[in-house]
Amino acid sequence: MARNLTQLELLIELEPIAARNVDRHLSMAKDWHPHDYVPWDEGRNFAAMGGIDWDTEQSALGEVARAAMITNLLTEDNLPSYHREIAENFSKDGAWGTWVGRWTAEENRHGIVLRDYLVVTRGVDPVALEEARMVHMTNGYSAMAVVDAKAGEQDIRPESGAGFLYSVAYVTFQELATRVSHRNTGRVCDDPIADRMLARIAADENLHMIFYRNLCAAALDLAPDQTIEAINTIVQGFQMPGAGMPGWRRNGVLMAKHGIYDLRQHLDEVLLPVLRKWNIFERNDFGARGERVREDLAAFLDRLRADVARFEEQRDRSLARAARRAAELV
Repeated sequence: MARNLTQLELLIELEPIAARNVDRHLSMAKDWHPHDYVPWDEGRNFAAMGGIDWDTEQSALGEVARAAMITNLLTEDNLPSYHREIAENFSKDGAWGTWVGRWTAEENRHGIVLRDYLVVTRGVDPVALEEARMVHMTNGYSAMAVVDAKAGEQDIRPESGAGFLYSVAYVTFQELATRVSHRNTGRVCDDPIADRMLARIAADENLHMIFYRNLCAAALDLAPDQTIEAINTIVQGFQMPGAGMPGWRRNGVLMAKHGIYDLRQHLDEVLLPVLRKWNIFERNDFGARGERVREDLAAFLDRLRADVARFEEQRDRSLARAARRAAELV
C-alpha cells in the first residue's frame, strides 16, 4: 500500500516544479492597470457629494448582466479568504511564497476594476453592492468546508498532505470556471468596454489555472492515489467560491438560464478538459485504491451527463414558455 505523503514532503518535492511554473507565469503574465479599463468621464457624484443617488434607470446593463457582474465582483471580493486558504496550504517560503503573493496581487486587480467600472457607469446599486460585500466577506469562504462535508472518513488534516492536494485541485477547476463566467459575462453586457475588461480578467484567470493545473499534474505523478482522491472529492463536491453570497441562488439561476455559467459549461468546459489534461482515465500508475476512486469518478461523470441533459431540457422548455408569454404581450 502506498503511503500518504505529508504536506511538508509534498511541498519539498514539488517546489522545483512550483519554481519553474512561477517563472513561466511571470514570463507570460501581462501587466495592466485597472484605471485603463474604466470610462471615468461617465462618473458623477452621488447624493452625499451633492449629486444624485442610484436608481435602476441609470444602469445600461440588463438584468442578466447585472446579476452576473454582481456575482463576479462579490466572488473576487472574498480574496482575503482565498489568500488565507492558499497561504495555509502552501507555504510562505521560496517559490510557494512568491506565488502566493503574486497571485493575490493579481487577483486584487480584478475586484478593483470591476467595482470602479460598476460605480462609475452606475451599472448596479452601489449601496446594495456594499451591503452584500460586507455580508459575504464577513462570512468568508473555505473550499475545505466542502471537503469536510464530502470526504467522509478520509483523513483531511493538513498534516496528512491532503490540505495541499484538495486546495490545488480545487483552485484548478475554480480558476477555469471563473474564467468562463467572466468571459461570458462580458458578452452579455452589450458594452465593448465591459467586454474588454472582462476578457482581460479572464486571461489572468486562465494563467492562474495553468499554474495550479501543472502543480496538480506533478502531484499526480508523485502521489497518484492520494491525489486522485483529492480530485474526486473536489469534482463531486465542487461549489463556486461565491456560494452563499446574498442573492446567490437567484443570480446563479439567471446565469445558468442564459448561458453564462451552466451545468453543460461546467462539464464540457471545466471538468472534462482538465481531467483529460491530467490523463485521468488513461493513466496506469494508480494502485488498487486509486483505481476504485477513478471508477467512482467515472460513475459520477456519467450521472452528471444525465443531469446536464435534464437541465437543458428544462431550460429549453422554460425559455420557450417565456418567449410565448412575451409574444402574447406584443
